[in-house]
Amino acid sequence: MTTRPRFLVTALAVVGLIGGASALAAESLSVNGSTTVLPIGQATAEAFMKKNPDVNLSISGGGSGNGIKALIDKTTQIAMSSRPMKKEEIELAKSRGVSPVEHKVAIDALTPIVHPTNTVADLTVEQLSLIYQGKIRNWKEVGGKDLQIVVVSRDTSSGTYESWQEKILHKEKVSPRAQLQASSGAVVQAVSKNRYAIGYIGIGYLNKSVKAVTVNGVVANDVNALKGTYPIARPLYMYTDGEPKGAAGRYLNFVKGPEGQKIVKKEGFVPIR
Repeated sequence: MTTRPRFLVTALAVVGLIGGASALAAESLSVNGSTTVLPIGQATAEAFMKKNPDVNLSISGGGSGNGIKALIDKTTQIAMSSRPMKKEEIELAKSRGVSPVEHKVAIDALTPIVHPTNTVADLTVEQLSLIYQGKIRNWKEVGGKDLQIVVVSRDTSSGTYESWQEKILHKEKVSPRAQLQASSGAVVQAVSKNRYAIGYIGIGYLNKSVKAVTVNGVVANDVNALKGTYPIARPLYMYTDGEPKGAAGRYLNFVKGPEGQKIVKKEGFVPIR
């Protein structure tokens, strides 16, 4: 009679040890980088961890350049980026034993924004370029009121800044008068509080506190971004060191899969499928 209780206690102890070992073996996953991709990362991470409680996923912004640097330095497993990695970044990564693999996770439509009271509704790529170079300084020069233009831009560590510089400025420099912001959210906040201002953001950050401006008469939306008719659409990426395995592989499969792509759309971006 005494042996059976002892056996049960022993069996329960073994189960407890296995459970404790599983908890200790929970895999940690670090994701770092673009503030544009951040809302996608945060929302997919939350949904992924609900389905995968064995994974501890931490996610932070800071800019595409910082995320890529963290991947090269081996301090993050996944880098979020709103631009492709540069040739020199890939070469540096390889010199440090890192083999970057690109994963397209969404499509973005870079969206110029103004204060809701601004009467300007459309700007050409050329007009945007001249505004950001500081060569057009008054809204009346582009059909608006006689008001000085306040240029709001992302900072130089931002992939969004680099996309804007490539697609709008064609590698010309942003005006030194520009107010530089560290995130898309900060750009929205700055423009929403200044009736003279113009800024640009990833489409997922668009809200009612600012007004979107069409570009070359084309609205920033998923249809035009996918068709390629919107002039400043771009892919959004995540990068890994080699083909992702374990928790990183499972997470990226989730992001690129049907459920993850539904979240991409819910966050205001354009799904890749």
